[in-house]
Amino acid sequence: MKRSSFVSIFFLSVFFTGCIVAILSLSLGSVSIPLRDVIRVLLGDGGVENGWKIILFELRLPRICTSLVAGGALSVAGLGMQTLFQNPLAGPFVLGINAGASLGVALATLLAGSLASLGLATSSWLGSTVVLIVMMGVAGKVKNNTTLLILGLMIGYGVSAFVNVLIHFSSPERIQQFIVWSFGSFSSVSWRQLLFLVPAACVGFCAMLFFAKQLNALLLGEAYASTMGVSVYRVRLALIVITSLLAGSVTAFCGPVAFLGVAVPHLCRQALKTGDHRILIPACALSGGVLALTADFVAHMPGSAMVLPLNAVTSLVGAPVVIWIVLRSRRGGNVS
Repeated sequence: MKRSSFVSIFFLSVFFTGCIVAILSLSLGSVSIPLRDVIRVLLGDGGVENGWKIILFELRLPRICTSLVAGGALSVAGLGMQTLFQNPLAGPFVLGINAGASLGVALATLLAGSLASLGLATSSWLGSTVVLIVMMGVAGKVKNNTTLLILGLMIGYGVSAFVNVLIHFSSPERIQQFIVWSFGSFSSVSWRQLLFLVPAACVGFCAMLFFAKQLNALLLGEAYASTMGVSVYRVRLALIVITSLLAGSVTAFCGPVAFLGVAVPHLCRQALKTGDHRILIPACALSGGVLALTADFVAHMPGSAMVLPLNAVTSLVGAPVVIWIVLRSRRGGNVS
């Protein structure tokens, strides 16, 4: 089979899988809606219960769109970080963006009290932006990517420790809102918030595609990339900004969503057997979105009113992948 045909089959398979999961997500849930009525609502036909229209248009459709956008954004951001640091365990939150977002939400909820979802998103975005500015300053001083990675992790740990101190001195009622946000969820994002999330994700995705050739050169090492005319310093700053835009935007509206950014790039590399970012970036965007949608569908436990924490479901998928990476690395396999 030709290489181009195999890649086309992969994209078509993931796309149709996503369509099937999306249809199931529309039809099944705490309230089951017959598929024919789902189609009638989407086509604007009458004779369908108003309650079902509200469930579909105000709850399930925004959740599906959010899952696709957030999963794709986190996966593309994770791919960029793994290539930049040449570390298979790097993810979109390795530079402390997640910790910065948590600090913003913690300051808003634990000190100022309860906030609306848009207030939480704004607080989260401000927190991740502050960490981004710090990391850009650090990146300007540090030449070695490994050192930058370690400093990013340390900044993240330091910020997380400060958040823990805030939690320790806060009331149980305020801690509750912070804990709910930290579980991660695609359900709390409205159409209005998607107007902010979708453009941010599209800009980040296009920007990452723009740097695809430079990322391919970085796979062979910074020295080789420099000989090919790639400005490693500029690419590194650009990747930090792009990752912060993608991961920070998702975290602002959905909370910290674990493992997708780490696991999906590896799944795509193994499935497509390529390191070409011109293929991997759209593959990660599509696969990440479909995997996030599937995780959200499982978390809502069709036929039950219970909803599992999203991060618990994504971790059930991501943890085995990370374990596989570590074990394969110990055997000397190529995991990059």
